Amino acid sequence: MHLSNWLVFCGVSLFMAFTPGPAVLLAVSNSVSVGPSRAMLGSFGNAAGVFMVSAVAMAGLGVVLTSSAAAFIALKVLGAAYLIYLGVKQWRSGANAFAVVDRPGQATGLRASMRLFGHGVLVAVTNPKSILFFSALFPQFLTRNAPVLEQFLVLTATFSVCTLLSHTFYVLVARGMKRGFSDVRRVRLFNRISGGAFVALGLGMLRLRSKAA
Repeated sequence: MHLSNWLVFCGVSLFMAFTPGPAVLLAVSNSVSVGPSRAMLGSFGNAAGVFMVSAVAMAGLGVVLTSSAAAFIALKVLGAAYLIYLGVKQWRSGANAFAVVDRPGQATGLRASMRLFGHGVLVAVTNPKSILFFSALFPQFLTRNAPVLEQFLVLTATFSVCTLLSHTFYVLVARGMKRGFSDVRRVRLFNRISGGAFVALGLGMLRLRSKAA
């Protein structure tokens, strides 16, 4: 892969990663709920999900989603339902997370960590838009007559790093807002705004159209 192609891909990846979406919203929500350091577990999960999504895109699932209306609808409904579930859960949460985040033993077990990681993975793999994005983007940067696997690893690793950089930025921004969440009413307002945003993203996903439809 030419260096110039990779630099262009970095620019596109950074733009996409920093554009607010389900993954960014999850990172901010986790930062408020469990603290910045543990919020990154969800971000690492999302990066792992990105690897899975790019792998299936390279394997041809993007073509399947483009050509099969049924497959596209099934995946987008699953992704939308999961985002709406997260939104309802966030909306109903009323605890002041910043008041308890530093307590010893607060949700620090392996099961809680795996749950955070799993949420990040699921947000990535249940978004058909991501698969179509990778299917459309990757071919533009692949060099002919060069090993495809190596290029796939470079492109996917690059996008995953950009995702982690984006999430780190948003998590730190959320951390800087800590003082603003000393009031329970503000916490409740944040939960309802972010919960509503999750639901809106889920409903927006239902409006995605497949080329095969």
